[in-house]
Amino acid sequence: MIQQNFIKIYEESFKTYWELPALSNYKDQEILSYSQLAEKIAQVHILYKELGIEKGDKIALIGKNHTSWSIIFLATFTYGAIIVPILHEFNPESMEHIIDHSESKCVFINENIWEKLDKKKIKLPVLSLPSYSLLQSEDEKTGEIINKLDTLFAQKYPNGFNKEDVVYTNVDNDEVICLNYTSGTTGFSKGVMLTANNYAGNITYAHTLELLLPGERDLAFLPMAHTYGCAFDFLYALSTGVHVTLLDVIPSPQNLVKAFQEIKPNIIITVPLIFEKIYKKRILPIIERPIMKMLLRIPGISDLIYNKIRKSLITSLGGNFREVIIGGAALGKDIEAFFYKIKFPFTVGYGMTECAPLISYDHHYDFVPTSCGSVLKDIMEARIDSPDPENVPGEIQVRGENVMKGYYKNPEATKAAFTEDGWLKTGDSGVMKGRKLFIKGRIKTMILGASGQNIYPEEIESKLNNLPYVAESLIIERENRLIALVCPDFSAMETNGIDNSRLSQIMDENKGILNKQVANYERINAIEIQNEEFEKTPKKSIKRFLYS
Repeated sequence: MIQQNFIKIYEESFKTYWELPALSNYKDQEILSYSQLAEKIAQVHILYKELGIEKGDKIALIGKNHTSWSIIFLATFTYGAIIVPILHEFNPESMEHIIDHSESKCVFINENIWEKLDKKKIKLPVLSLPSYSLLQSEDEKTGEIINKLDTLFAQKYPNGFNKEDVVYTNVDNDEVICLNYTSGTTGFSKGVMLTANNYAGNITYAHTLELLLPGERDLAFLPMAHTYGCAFDFLYALSTGVHVTLLDVIPSPQNLVKAFQEIKPNIIITVPLIFEKIYKKRILPIIERPIMKMLLRIPGISDLIYNKIRKSLITSLGGNFREVIIGGAALGKDIEAFFYKIKFPFTVGYGMTECAPLISYDHHYDFVPTSCGSVLKDIMEARIDSPDPENVPGEIQVRGENVMKGYYKNPEATKAAFTEDGWLKTGDSGVMKGRKLFIKGRIKTMILGASGQNIYPEEIESKLNNLPYVAESLIIERENRLIALVCPDFSAMETNGIDNSRLSQIMDENKGILNKQVANYERINAIEIQNEEFEKTPKKSIKRFLYS
């Protein structure tokens, strides 16, 4: 058990950084200081009390990154209730099911999302984000409570809201404070029961790394309903006196670059997709030019070119960050190798929702290519289910402070997730050298070759995605043959004046190039064109089960 009580972290943080800016929305420029944030949390606590919300009750929260979302998240666990953050990218049926399955007592939701739900299935008080106005309630008193909330607040704090008023409910670290429903690429999501201790493990470990310092800036553009963005862009940052700007616009490359240059964050927490797009759209077209290929073969000249690329990239991302942390999915090996070659300050971490989320991490100056960091010292343990863990891949299994309590109302799934001796089965295959983890791929996606070879589709896809006019790909097995499903980069083709009639020839050439780069048993038999983007989870992982 982590010694530091998770709830007390925020009592102390709000008081310590009382005058500093805490949260702001990028679009509307609203800024909340730590004192104002604490005051708004106190208002929500009064609302919960008047609505009859008790300790351990669940509150569903559905919306995009916004200060109003953040306030409800913080107010819920500091009240002693359990937050149920639901990704706004889930389909309406999934949202309705999660609200019902979680036994939530109240729902906070963006009004445009609420309009898509079947209201007959939700018999709860529903309040809008960002205004907290009432959208639905079967009890007339709910509206009355909301209307008199300011009066109730003034009665409770007649002398104004001060530091000494920041006193939160006692919540032991072993208590569940969040039900996080995973996106799940293999079927319907499960409710992960995360305790205060799980979050405390992540937050206190991040403190030892000194990723951020009081008064610094962070730009949160990953969905905070997912544990990765929530734990580090949000919960860790606010425990450290950081000013978090929430990107409340579409995180397109253009919007992100503009925001980076304006906010100038001190750290960037992202997923591979962002950097893969930067590499393919901005860097690859430059280094693939014939003259550039020739120059890059010349010692000294190549260093100058790589330095210029690195400096340009750092400037475009605000020029003020210590490192970029990439997680949530695997980064393509060729892309990773390039960023490492140009000495770009990045690192790749590893985790999962069931660990809230961190399992392994290294600072960028300790990062080893193809690894995903070292298992968290004194926080987590890992082992490889293999006779030779350093050389023969096996399932990565973990235990420690960050590991979930189980799946909500699903004892069968909980039992299946753990070994008989209590280790969490990650479902990922890899090797471990010392404390460093090297992931091969998902066990469920691994394909067994005709002669018993283990084929990891992700490794083949990584190479294929770097070939001309391939936006993304998926390797599947069909009748004992490997088939590549490819979504072409139609935008790049249009830019370069490539007619669609040439697509078949281009992909046939790509197949030949790819098959020279992989082992004989990894060679693909055919490429099939997908005219639409692959359907993805909110982590931007392809939903493989839809295409296999």
